[in-house]
Amino acid sequence: MAHDPFHEGEIAVQERAGERDIGRRRHTIISPRIVPGALPFLAQQRLIALSVPGDDGQLWTSVWCGEPGFVGSDDGARLIVRRSLMTVAPDDPVLARLVVGRDIGVLAIELTTRRRLRVNGRIERVSPAEIVVRVRESVPNCPKYIQRREPHDAPAASRTTARTVSGRAIDDERRAFVERADTAFVGSLHPSRGVDASHRGGEPGFIRVVDPTTLRVPDYAGNSMFLTLGNFEIDPRASLAVVDFDRGRIVSVSGTARLRFTGEIAGHPTGGTGRYWELSVREWIEFDWPSAMRWERLDSSPFNPTCPHRS
Repeated sequence: MAHDPFHEGEIAVQERAGERDIGRRRHTIISPRIVPGALPFLAQQRLIALSVPGDDGQLWTSVWCGEPGFVGSDDGARLIVRRSLMTVAPDDPVLARLVVGRDIGVLAIELTTRRRLRVNGRIERVSPAEIVVRVRESVPNCPKYIQRREPHDAPAASRTTARTVSGRAIDDERRAFVERADTAFVGSLHPSRGVDASHRGGEPGFIRVVDPTTLRVPDYAGNSMFLTLGNFEIDPRASLAVVDFDRGRIVSVSGTARLRFTGEIAGHPTGGTGRYWELSVREWIEFDWPSAMRWERLDSSPFNPTCPHRS
């Protein structure tokens, strides 16, 4: 039998979902380096999501943008972020937690074509010029649930003044922000396998605010590997960066996740999986996206379950 790269949490969730055989067949897409065919794709990207733990061990996730070439790899063994080709908010929760030797998850995503690449590894160097990650694992992902958007350079006059707010409970303003979003990025980790950053998308309202300290996210049908949920099965630490492309704002939430295989909840569809995960909010921060880019929405993913938006 071929080597099984999945850890105990991923195997447990695959079995619980009845998709163990499918996951096992797809394990060959997991690579210990960025494969040569993915290097040109990586060099073209203008948007990445990143997840990293802080000194207290809590996870945070953010989204960075830059010019083509701001992220790339020379040899597939290292991922390089070139800081001169990007801008980051001063209060960005990931930037403040970049420490050599710390695990990090990176997701490069091309919204226009719905292509994405996950890269997990360890921070090897942080300098004024670049951030270097030693690659541990690289995984291409399917295009499902990505809303297509096209980047455009925005005139300087349209850029907003940075404004940062934070809290420990979801208030009415943050509730409205979260429940109108169609795109988010989730961070998870495994004690020995490291940190992972992944995409979540759906129709506005697919993320629900259950109460001021609980968000609920449906788990739609995917690649059956359960890399994120498998991490949650072992370690509940989690983070979620919710993006408002129109306003150029991000709400990043740090907390803990709990899996719910409870069957379909009325008014909050999963597309038939009956799976959810709930994020218990420990802390959140909302900040301006400092990028000069604006993103034109082209269309929704045809795979999105119909999700009645709640006002």
